[in-house]
Amino acid sequence: MIYNKIYNARGKNKIFCLLVDPENHTKSSLLRLVGEAEQAHADLILVGGSLLSQGLDPSIQLIKENTGIPVVLFPGSLMQVSPHADGILFLSLISGRNPDLLIGNHVLAASMLKNSNLEVIPTGYILVGEGRESSSVEYISNTKPIPAGKTDLITATAMAGELLGHHLIYLESGSGAAQPIDPQTIREVKKHVSLPLVVGGGLQSPEQVHRVCQAGADVVVVGNALEDDPLKIREMTAVLRSPLQ
Repeated sequence: MIYNKIYNARGKNKIFCLLVDPENHTKSSLLRLVGEAEQAHADLILVGGSLLSQGLDPSIQLIKENTGIPVVLFPGSLMQVSPHADGILFLSLISGRNPDLLIGNHVLAASMLKNSNLEVIPTGYILVGEGRESSSVEYISNTKPIPAGKTDLITATAMAGELLGHHLIYLESGSGAAQPIDPQTIREVKKHVSLPLVVGGGLQSPEQVHRVCQAGADVVVVGNALEDDPLKIREMTAVLRSPLQ
């Protein structure tokens, strides 16, 4: 079980997730990236994007044919569901007030997911930003992020997500964000929430990955930084495997 692996790793090991947006890859570039993920012993591969012009099936099948790393859907819309994946982050955008992304789309997808073989992982998704339209997630979701400096609101939102029954809390600064989540924010959320904490967006270097892990992230998600430099994944996973100081 994917969630059991994440949950049981808390306080012991960090989980590294490679985020793949099929829209940003050719077949050859995706094969190269997956090969590097295999060599680096990445834990999970998330697949999804804010805007896709084609279905996910070909990309997921290509990934599955070339690695044993579990594939988890990171859906940007109802159309981003594939039976070829192993699981799905059932995202509720709890930082926003768009009813479709809080519960509406979930109702529409419930029957399909209930009858699938996908492992469904309820996830409280919190978009953190700088008070401006800084990411594709913000634009597509039609919601405003919680300002990065409002640590109390971010923490309270994460606590509400846990009380609502989500299994993961995901702090996201958004694809293409200038900065990752501030370590102090991660520390505060971790102090008040017992769920596994996922952090993504804006992570460009092994040093940044180290800092968010040191602050309390249980799972780190990296995507854009690896599209042009797949070899960097080895440096990032090496940081996760070494003792945090």
